[in-house]
Amino acid sequence: MIIVDAHCDTITKIMETGEELFNNNCHIDLERMVKAGKYVQFFAAFIDPSYGQAYAMKRAIQIIDRFYGEIEKNISYVSHCKSHDDIIEALNNNKIAAILSIEGGDALQGDLSALRMFYKLGVRSICLTWNHRNEIADGVLDGASGGGLTPFGKKVIEEMNRLGMIIDLSHISEKGFWDCIELTKKPLIVSHSNAKKLCGHVRNLTDEQLYAVKKNGGVVGINFYSRFLRDDGAASQKDILHHIEYMCSIIGTDHIGFGSDFDGIESMPEDMGGIQDIEKIINDLVKLNYSSDDVEKIAGLNFLRVIKA
Repeated sequence: MIIVDAHCDTITKIMETGEELFNNNCHIDLERMVKAGKYVQFFAAFIDPSYGQAYAMKRAIQIIDRFYGEIEKNISYVSHCKSHDDIIEALNNNKIAAILSIEGGDALQGDLSALRMFYKLGVRSICLTWNHRNEIADGVLDGASGGGLTPFGKKVIEEMNRLGMIIDLSHISEKGFWDCIELTKKPLIVSHSNAKKLCGHVRNLTDEQLYAVKKNGGVVGINFYSRFLRDDGAASQKDILHHIEYMCSIIGTDHIGFGSDFDGIESMPEDMGGIQDIEKIINDLVKLNYSSDDVEKIAGLNFLRVIKA
């Protein structure tokens, strides 16, 4: 079975802790990924707002440089994949397939040429905003302003469609979400968000947003952060299953996947510690009588479909 995780912050995390990607005390390392089998991981270059507009691009370059360094050191175990074909080749060679993404379009600093250069560096997905406003759109914590995509943001959507980059709407304001849905010509993702009906956090999606992702042909990645799973934060693995089951009841099994947010979250369900526990979720889906085809789609094939498109 192919497992795809559409979001983690592990590269940024090991830069902070001084550890390495092969073996560490984080939620993810290559040693555990290899044991998990056929694994596809999106690695995000997270642009923390503390770097400010002036240094956002520099910070993205620093994280991407570290990503490349870890790939080179561990080339026997992992491949940097820039296409669906690259992913299949890596998996057939028993390697982890690593996809490079950026979390926070601040890294573009309002310049489309930066978008094209990041594409040439191997970036294949961009989460347009983090929680706050940037040159592309308002983030969820600025949503009260009613702001959506800026004129520059609309150009970013069009250029990402042209290049073949995956648009990620996690963290964007609701108005920005609807602007992107209306404008994009390609399937998009919400890489690490949950159902607002079950947990009212501002980062989660309304039923109307879930329907829109389905209509677009996109995928929502279930986030493992406790406070996105339950309003009181006292989450267990069962709460991940509740969100999966709820979304399946709303949009079916073709539009749901995993977006763990490993190493970017402060707390996880009490019975989960990292990548080694994703297998538990898959096993529980089988116990709930999901068909093998549906389990494989949720585990990874839905995200692979969007990558291919």
